[in-house]
Amino acid sequence: MRFTSIEKLDTPTAATAAWRGVADSAFTGRPGTREERALELCEAMIDIAAALFNVAGKDIRQPGRSSLGVSRVRQVAMYVSHVVLKLNMSDIGRAFGRDRTTVVHACHLIEDLRDDRDFDRIITTTEKVALAAFGSRIGL
Repeated sequence: MRFTSIEKLDTPTAATAAWRGVADSAFTGRPGTREERALELCEAMIDIAAALFNVAGKDIRQPGRSSLGVSRVRQVAMYVSHVVLKLNMSDIGRAFGRDRTTVVHACHLIEDLRDDRDFDRIITTTEKVALAAFGSRIGL
């Protein structure tokens, strides 16, 4: 699958305002359990990934198998949730409706795919957008 829609972003800052709006709308800011906060962050990360890669958030959230394109976007969202948002894999799995081992597989796969320079640039941009969108809400 080619991730072409993200190539339209000159810099993460060009899209930060829009993504921050997505992140803010999904994050209530209310105190809650770690699992509740992880769910909110993952829901917002799904919305950001869906917008970046022009995939329906509904498709990313769908249980069961998906097309390679949807699966890859879900894997990117899981990876960024773990690496940038510092969420543990069990919480990410619950939030995505998947098993923890699926998240482990997704993280390993995306890390391996980063050997390709173009793919790495896309993931780096996605990480920067997530970092800008979530700011101080990173980590639980």
